[in-house]
Amino acid sequence: MNTETVFQIVNTLVLPQWLLMIVAPRWKPTEFLAKSLLIPALLAVFYIYYLFFGNSALDLQSFSTLAGVKTLFSQDTGLLAGWIHYLAFDLTVGSWMLRHGQRRKVAHGWLIPCLILCFLLGPVGLLLYLGVRSAKSQKIY
Repeated sequence: MNTETVFQIVNTLVLPQWLLMIVAPRWKPTEFLAKSLLIPALLAVFYIYYLFFGNSALDLQSFSTLAGVKTLFSQDTGLLAGWIHYLAFDLTVGSWMLRHGQRRKVAHGWLIPCLILCFLLGPVGLLLYLGVRSAKSQKIY
């Protein structure tokens, strides 16, 4: 399979869970996906394959310099592995935010922007959630 096809597959793979977490957070299949981390685990398989068995040979020294990371990401397989890494970790963090917010009884309306931003901008969504969680514990809203 070429890297463009895999890129389309992994992007499509995460969308249903993100949508379910936003529109049907208490539905049993959504809860299963958020607790099991099935999709991030599947993404991890793709990640391992493209990181270690793709056309580019992984050199762990690449991570020690910005130039090395740039070289790693200049190859399609390295760039794809990096993108899969983002998808897997953002979905893992989004799943955690949903579960954590539900346990702390954060109204889902407050979680929606956090989840959307986590999907689009990863750490920005996490930071917003941490602010919402803090406000909830301070009973600001």
